[in-house]
Amino acid sequence: MLHLHEAPFLGWKRIQALYKVDPTLELPYHLSPAEIVETLNMSTNQATALCQYLRTTTSTFETYKSQGIHILTPFHDSYPLRLSQIYDPPWVLYVKGNLELLHKPYTLGVVGTRTPSMYGRDALQRLLPPLIKQGVSIISGMAKGTDTIAHSLVIKEKGYTIAVLGSGFHHIYPRENEALAHHLSTSHLLVTEYPPNTPPRKWQFPMRNRIISGLSDTVFVSEAGERSGSLITAYQGLEQGKEVRALPGSIFSSMSKGTNQLIKEGAEPVVAPEDLLL
Repeated sequence: MLHLHEAPFLGWKRIQALYKVDPTLELPYHLSPAEIVETLNMSTNQATALCQYLRTTTSTFETYKSQGIHILTPFHDSYPLRLSQIYDPPWVLYVKGNLELLHKPYTLGVVGTRTPSMYGRDALQRLLPPLIKQGVSIISGMAKGTDTIAHSLVIKEKGYTIAVLGSGFHHIYPRENEALAHHLSTSHLLVTEYPPNTPPRKWQFPMRNRIISGLSDTVFVSEAGERSGSLITAYQGLEQGKEVRALPGSIFSSMSKGTNQLIKEGAEPVVAPEDLLL
């Protein structure tokens, strides 16, 4: 699975198509470029490149193991049950740190703007510590602003947190969080579906968000503008059957337009730590 996952031009949907035809996933190794074109709806150039990769590239599993990177697929017992239940679970998870955090009894996804207001910062500092002390695991994306605050509060309160990245481990984004990432990889957990050498690309972050919501029992949005990426996480959470809750804010604040809209649409408002418990 790892070998196929890292193959050129084989995205989630094409691997899914292969799996439906051949659950052993041995089929592509026996196809000619012409047969790959027909089977996977690829161009001739793409099929040729894929064939060359499958026949010449060796597995990177041992290399990753030496770097402290664990590989999980839906066929492993350690693969998180929460993720296996969503529509499009990652075929491969690259993880560094404490794998037990993937199986904690209650997880809270915390997302929000990269530029939180003082109100948003104060709210996080009031709402999260009591939950962290009760053993609630915090899931976030290690982005600037809200995510970084959430992870930092967990460290301060000696709790548990998982950071889901939108890039590979060798390209931490944002760079200013490299020290935070190192700490989380040794004392908490880093998770990504992207191979270690994958740089951050804009389209990868919305894909990352489905993993944040997928790993969470409840998704909490602290602040979000009208077009915030945090709203993507919230709506993905709803599609996955998760609880979605939001911090109400001033009608005059652009950072509360998204959260107030979520509440208007049915998300539960959060005004106290206990509002974030199931």
